[in-house]
Amino acid sequence: MIRKIILVVLVFNATACAELQGVINQLPQGGVLTNAEIGSGLRQALDLGIDKQVTKLTQEDGFFKNELVKILLPDELQKVDKTLRSIGLSKLADEGLKVLNRAAEDAVKEATPIFIDAVKGITFADAKNILLGNDDAATQFLTSKTQTALYSKFNPVIKNSFSKVGADAIWTNLINKYNTLPLTNNVNPDLTDYVTKEALKGVYTMIAVEEKEIRNTLSSRTTDLLQRVFALQDR
Repeated sequence: MIRKIILVVLVFNATACAELQGVINQLPQGGVLTNAEIGSGLRQALDLGIDKQVTKLTQEDGFFKNELVKILLPDELQKVDKTLRSIGLSKLADEGLKVLNRAAEDAVKEATPIFIDAVKGITFADAKNILLGNDDAATQFLTSKTQTALYSKFNPVIKNSFSKVGADAIWTNLINKYNTLPLTNNVNPDLTDYVTKEALKGVYTMIAVEEKEIRNTLSSRTTDLLQRVFALQDR
């Protein structure tokens, strides 16, 4: 019943149905939000996720010490990591992981302007679908609007960052050591593409964390507008 009432509120401006109008009239006075307010509430929620969670990823160890988004080795290099650790080169293996995460932390600094543009473009139709969607509906919307642009931004930054933090030298050393071991096959993965995709995954993961909090925890709705808008989707 709650979802039916919510749907009535959201489509009110597009219908003249007397029966639907009657349901709306039964809602408490002041309970109906305008289309603009609903859109603004969703924009606030996404802005909050970007400000609170994505900013954390740009700090040193933002990826490396966050188990939700820490970038591990691609599958084809897992054997490199295990082999190096088994012969006493754990420190080198750890350093190889760290520089991958450092590059991602560097790249995420490029994300905010792209996110801001996407959030500004949310329409009422978008807001309605997000509000009545799953716990990560806003994150999925943001992903669809920003993924291509973010990949294009992240990839060259990560490539440059590999050089800046010495990842290229570390990985050349690490892989060369591995490739000289007996009974191993030579490995030469495209780490730039891999880390770019993992960095994107990490960004959206953290935005989804904040979205879920706002949807499910009343205390996370830190403004009056967030409280009023997300009350519509409460069950």
